[in-house]
Amino acid sequence: MNNKLFTSQQMFFLHTLFALAGIAAAICAAPLRTKVWTALAFTAAGAVALSACAVGVLAGGEPRPLWAFDSLVLGRDSGSLDPLSAFFVLLIAVGAVAAVLYSRGYLSHALDRKSPAHVSLHYTALTVMSLSMLGVVASDGGYSFLFFWELMTVASFILILFDAERREVRRAALSYLIMMHIGFVLLVVGFVRLHAATGSASFAALVPYFAEHRFLPLFLVFLAGFGMKAGLFPMHVWLPEAHPAAPSHVSALMSGVMIKTGVYGILRVVAALDTSAALHTAGVIVLVAGIATGLWGVILAASQNDVKRLLAYSSIENVGVILIGAGVALLGKASGHPSVALCGMAGALLHTLNHSFFKSLLFFGAGNVLTQTHTTSLDALGGLAKHMPLTALLFLVGAAAICALPPLNGFVSELLIYLGLFKGIAAGGSVLASVAGVVALALIGGIVVLAFTKLYGTVFLGSPRTHEVAEAAEADSFRIAAMALPLAGILFVGFFPATAVGIVGRAAGFFLAAPPAVSDFLLSPVLSAVGRTAWLLVGVIGLLAWLRARTLRGRTVAQGPTWGCGFTSPNVRMQYTGESFSEGLQSIVPSLTQQKGEGDAVAKSEIFPSAHRYDIRRKDRIDRLFAAWWVEALRLLNQRAMRLRTGKINSYILFALAFLVLVFLLSVLHLL
Repeated sequence: MNNKLFTSQQMFFLHTLFALAGIAAAICAAPLRTKVWTALAFTAAGAVALSACAVGVLAGGEPRPLWAFDSLVLGRDSGSLDPLSAFFVLLIAVGAVAAVLYSRGYLSHALDRKSPAHVSLHYTALTVMSLSMLGVVASDGGYSFLFFWELMTVASFILILFDAERREVRRAALSYLIMMHIGFVLLVVGFVRLHAATGSASFAALVPYFAEHRFLPLFLVFLAGFGMKAGLFPMHVWLPEAHPAAPSHVSALMSGVMIKTGVYGILRVVAALDTSAALHTAGVIVLVAGIATGLWGVILAASQNDVKRLLAYSSIENVGVILIGAGVALLGKASGHPSVALCGMAGALLHTLNHSFFKSLLFFGAGNVLTQTHTTSLDALGGLAKHMPLTALLFLVGAAAICALPPLNGFVSELLIYLGLFKGIAAGGSVLASVAGVVALALIGGIVVLAFTKLYGTVFLGSPRTHEVAEAAEADSFRIAAMALPLAGILFVGFFPATAVGIVGRAAGFFLAAPPAVSDFLLSPVLSAVGRTAWLLVGVIGLLAWLRARTLRGRTVAQGPTWGCGFTSPNVRMQYTGESFSEGLQSIVPSLTQQKGEGDAVAKSEIFPSAHRYDIRRKDRIDRLFAAWWVEALRLLNQRAMRLRTGKINSYILFALAFLVLVFLLSVLHLL
């Protein structure tokens, strides 16, 4: 029997490893310029195959089993698609295909300076990461879940190291790897404890476990393990370091898609809670974690002077918004108000999807800016809208969507969360928590507008500050085509909110079976009114554009310089910098960050200051709490290891013999 169990488990993972080896071999064998198409073919094939099943499940079909076998490790192992995992499959599929397509143009400039082996490794890791994320959400838990989770982590670590010659890239990748393995250990502890108590390590086993045991210890272990991947405060410190270090298509995949696997894990765990007391306690924990994560992320995002670091901190803020919605859902279910619960969960899931769309679009735009100007510093950019009009327009759509402005997708998901909060207040359940959520969400929304007005204004408006920016050209058509994929998602959700929420509502059924009255509330009249307003707004804008064109027909339109506010010779030094734009936050930011200045600031004694170059960088204070210990641990480990380097061949032979003796003793004692 044991041999049979071992064989079934072994065959499953051998087949998986052989498939991965085949992908790596095909990409390595492909010519340099066609490696991207090989990677895209494998990624698209996996995405389409699993998406076809996902669409059938979301359309009303039964959950779709994918694999099942008995395992010696963590009990029976299986994989399947239910509405929640089907929803995440579609999210991952779109993001992965867009990222690989975008890499075609983004990496074209690197093909001459990177070896074919380096490029092959990158595209292999990109494909493996995309497919492993699909495996994560398709797994029912246990050993296969941990296998795909670790595969995803290792692949993303390799992707971050694309420019490993830079010290900051190596540091960011190492920090990411250490943090992810701390989270991995927590997940292993959680699944092992679950298996020891119930005989199964699947997510379904959480239901009897929580019913028969104290839920809080295991819940907190899983929350910390999955929160490490999602960027939950205070475990977020890897995220603003890894995203700027990675290539932009990798940043888009990690921020827009990969961190959502952490959200997926959290939702799986909270769905297993059943009693009102457990739901209420977990709801308060998740809501508070979401508020802290959202506020911390958005305040630090608004204070950043680098495009990619600002976008990275914004991802932390959006994870906070998602968790606020999940917290609302838990509190609504605990108090017996299904409409509150469904609004919160539907809002959380829809914002998860929306964030994958607009954050991918924004990171793609940042990649265009980086390759065309060779910088992502806000204080070195400006006036790019004239030189990169398509990128500027697409980036503007993404910025408006992330600010939750109508008629785009971010408005719809945040509206659902607001509806859940207000209905929770009206119903009288957890009023204080709901009020705190409303206040926090409003503060987050206001600072987001500040952050992205600063970002768009300093990068795309005004005049170029350097000759590299003045000579920038539009990105290639492959990158623009890749940006069109998330753009389509943004517009679809914004203009057809009832349809989008209907799909999300079916995915939210894992948490609460919605009565017809609740579904009717979600689909009409609120969302129908939102859809009509979106189309009305477009109609008004189109009408005004037509009237303007008609009015100016036959007239001569003169063009001249913009009014200089009385200055006879304005220059780029008079433009807002990233630092001056967010000056209003200076009373808050210093207590949250470590400030580092490069260059010489203008002295108070300079009445007529000469030219200065001064760059301010702000680093998260929480980073030192996490980074200091492992840096010191690595230093001590290296110090101990150096003692073994005696330089004598006799010593090395002795070490080898000692190792062989140890292996022999462990084998005799049946410990190996």
